[in-house]
Order: sequence, then structure tokens, then C-alpha cells
Amino acid sequence: MKIILFGPPGAGKGTQAKLLSSYLTIPHLSTGEILRSKLDDKDEMSLNLKNIISSGNLVSDKILNQIVSEKILSEKCKNGFILDGYPRTIAQSNYLNSFFNENNFDFSSILNIKIDEKTIEYRIINRSKIETRDDDSLNVIRNRIKTYNNETLPVTQFYSEKYPSIFHEINGEQKIEKIQSELINIAKNAKIS
Repeated sequence: MKIILFGPPGAGKGTQAKLLSSYLTIPHLSTGEILRSKLDDKDEMSLNLKNIISSGNLVSDKILNQIVSEKILSEKCKNGFILDGYPRTIAQSNYLNSFFNENNFDFSSILNIKIDEKTIEYRIINRSKIETRDDDSLNVIRNRIKTYNNETLPVTQFYSEKYPSIFHEINGEQKIEKIQSELINIAKNAKIS
């Protein structure tokens, strides 16, 4: 089962991906965790990655694509995976689609958690109070939403048009359990690939 999970910052993507991963017993591949685990490897790519991250630069699509595709082809992912935080751009989605074609993979489900921007702001501000996170100021949140709308929203629109039969939108305003229940029902009805 190969699933992509989309949603803006604060939509609960990470929480839902972990719950769904546990239910389906397939790995949750979050971009951040993939990069962090790659840093532990002792190869040329991990050294390159350390240099990029320590200098404060963004990881290029070329490097990210390579790391994600290696992870997808790993033994750990042979029964499927949930991608969270990738693809984020049209260029990344073009790469992923080509990669899937080359490896005779099919997407099982493409899930998009939709949520109002005011709800996102409210949730993230509350989360920052609970977790005392400095990276969750209102300006930072609005900037992250703007980046998501400019870069990732077109990707979700691309997938909704290219794969309408397996693209599902979920109302992110609902309680965690209700969202989880919807995602599980979608996964149960998805084709195994």
C-alpha cells in the first residue's frame, strides 16, 4: 500500500500518518525523519547532507529525491509506506511519478487533509504554548501557510486531477478520532499496490 498524505502545517498530518502507519503496519516516511536518519549513514550523501544543513541551506530536490527513492526501495518499505511532507513541489511530484513508473509502482491512495487557515493559526499557537516552541509565532505560521499555498497546494491540485479515483479530501476541522476513522475506511477500500 503506497499512500501520500497532504495537508497544510497544523492540519495534524504527522499525527494521522503515525496512527495510520500503526494501523496498516507500514512505515510512515516523513521528510524530516528521512533526512535525519540519512545523517546517521556513513556515506558520501550523508556527509554532503550534513554540510548543507549545517550551513543553513535547503536540501535540493536532486538530493531529496535520491534519498526518498532509496528509502522507498528499501526492504523496510517493501509492503508499502505513507509519504508525509513529500512531494512538496511540482518538480518533486514529476520526479516521484517518473520513479513510480520506472519501478512499476502504483499509488493506493492520495489523501489531503483540508483545514481553514484561522484554525491552523489557532492550533499552532496553542501547540506552541503547550510545547513552548519558538518557531510557532504568528508571522512564522503565516509564512509557512503562504509557502504551503504557493508550493504544495498546486501539487495537491495536480494529483486530484491526475488521480481523481484515488484522491480523497478529509475535513481536518473534525476530531482526531473522526479523521482517523475516515482515513482507515479509505485505506481499507484502497487497492493494494
